[in-house]
Amino acid sequence: MATFIRTVYWEDDAVVFIDQRLLPDQERYVTTRDYREVAAAIKALAIRGAPAIGVAAALGIALGVANSRAVALAGLRREFDDICRTFAMTRPTARNLFWAVERMERCFRLITAPLQSGPAAGGIRTAFPPFLARVKKALIDEAKLIGAEDIRINKQLGTYGQTLIDDGDHILTHCNAGALATAGYGTALGVVRAAAEAGKKIHVYVDETRPVLQGARLTAWEMMREEIPATLITDNMAGFLMKQGRIQKIVVGADRIAVNGDTANKIGTYSVAVLAKVHKIPFYVAAPLSTFDGAVKTGKDIPIEERSPEEVTCCRGAILAPRDIDVYNPAFDVTPGRLIAAFVTEKGLLYPPFRKTIPALLRS
Repeated sequence: MATFIRTVYWEDDAVVFIDQRLLPDQERYVTTRDYREVAAAIKALAIRGAPAIGVAAALGIALGVANSRAVALAGLRREFDDICRTFAMTRPTARNLFWAVERMERCFRLITAPLQSGPAAGGIRTAFPPFLARVKKALIDEAKLIGAEDIRINKQLGTYGQTLIDDGDHILTHCNAGALATAGYGTALGVVRAAAEAGKKIHVYVDETRPVLQGARLTAWEMMREEIPATLITDNMAGFLMKQGRIQKIVVGADRIAVNGDTANKIGTYSVAVLAKVHKIPFYVAAPLSTFDGAVKTGKDIPIEERSPEEVTCCRGAILAPRDIDVYNPAFDVTPGRLIAAFVTEKGLLYPPFRKTIPALLRS
């Protein structure tokens, strides 16, 4: 196996991330000490993939507070809230983003609770500086822990998921749900990696994933780096390959999962799931518990991000369509839970009926 891919992490009081917009041509890491640059990277898809977005948001929040010059708790709280809002506004669909922001907010409340009615809350500077240092350290530690947990969770998820893969399987995946979509290892590709590590002879069919080509640029790059046999196909070839009997399993990631199992993932996932149903091919979704949204009952309530028309009309500087053509560019679609054979989580495999099994999992 190749060197472990680290997508986003904390190093020397800065956030470091691989700029995924440049792959596969350049493997370039960016180091920043400005939380706004982290937020901008998420919005511009330099950092992408629901778990990676969550980790990056946590690290970005910690970075923002680490650079705070607040002299009282009230000022620090306002600054912290502004930083959290900045990240919450980057991308609306990925549940992991909001999960990470909420976790950092809980950490902030816990560490600042002893001072809520103390002198530093009112601005007495002699009491506040040592306390501010503790707040900064606590948030940095929490963000780093979220990143470390993500890798551990993905590996556990892979261990469960690889039991669904048989020796000799050809596996289709859509978009990129690998190490680049997480802090490391991956969700859907974590299942693939774990199967390969278990010695199973597998082959991956990689949907190119229009319009931003995360499959062609990122998943193909990861598979070649890992020396896992893979074939790149255009999105509209998937059904033909299924008809030919060349695909035995389908594994994808997720950006948000409703209580009934309806799942938001990269646009085109729904089409793959429908084709899988017609051809009687198991369609699996691999995702950590942080992707499940207990407040969303069905897929109708999942917010779907719409992105720039230029993502469709242009590709890496090349113009593909008339400049003034009307464009509809939803970044995600929703696959009904009835089309999903099972979810792969860090707590094991989850089977229908999802209206019962998902709430039970979230309570456990």
